[in-house]
Amino acid sequence: MPDSHYPARQDTAQGAELTGILTNFRSTIIVSLVLALVMVFGFGHSPNGFHGAYWQAVFRWLHVLFGILWIGLLYYFNFVQMRVMPTIPAELKPAVSKYIAPEALFWFRWSALATWIMGMIVAFNRGYLMEAITLGAWQGYQRGVDMGFTFIGMGMWLATVMFFNVWGLIWPNQKRALGLVPADDATKAKAATTAMLFSRINMLLSIPMLVTMTMYQTLFG
Repeated sequence: MPDSHYPARQDTAQGAELTGILTNFRSTIIVSLVLALVMVFGFGHSPNGFHGAYWQAVFRWLHVLFGILWIGLLYYFNFVQMRVMPTIPAELKPAVSKYIAPEALFWFRWSALATWIMGMIVAFNRGYLMEAITLGAWQGYQRGVDMGFTFIGMGMWLATVMFFNVWGLIWPNQKRALGLVPADDATKAKAATTAMLFSRINMLLSIPMLVTMTMYQTLFG
């Protein structure tokens, strides 16, 4: 006779497999990326095919993906970690400084680099890189006509300043502050303050930068 409990056991096994995927970070990311790449490939069968606008769309997706990771971590540092750290008991602070912060900074700095590169590729592929860099003045500024390039250019320059802050100031000082490179206590304290200030500068710049990026795509893109 058929086992009446077989469907229940099958459902339990499938649930365990799904739980196994979701409880493993690497497995979750791999499955998510596979699903995303299937969709990316599917978009290649649009009227544009695998040419021109298709690759612009691919690089824009990557630009947004890495940008969310970068700015998300920037906001985590500013909205959560730096605000809460002073209230954490001294004996618990090493858990943040030795384990959480270095891992977060790894994804933070590399997502910043990837975001900036993908943004430059998008601007180049769409043919407005030089217009954006010069804020619309590359071929002679025409008010109204080149206003969009002015706005997206300001956003790109703000993002570029933020990117250089990450790699040139925040990360080097965080390495000293967290003890990842040798430094005395006075140097660590000064480095922590410098890293905090430039992280706050990046947060300050991030909101107007996002205004230019999002509104440009709606009104001029």
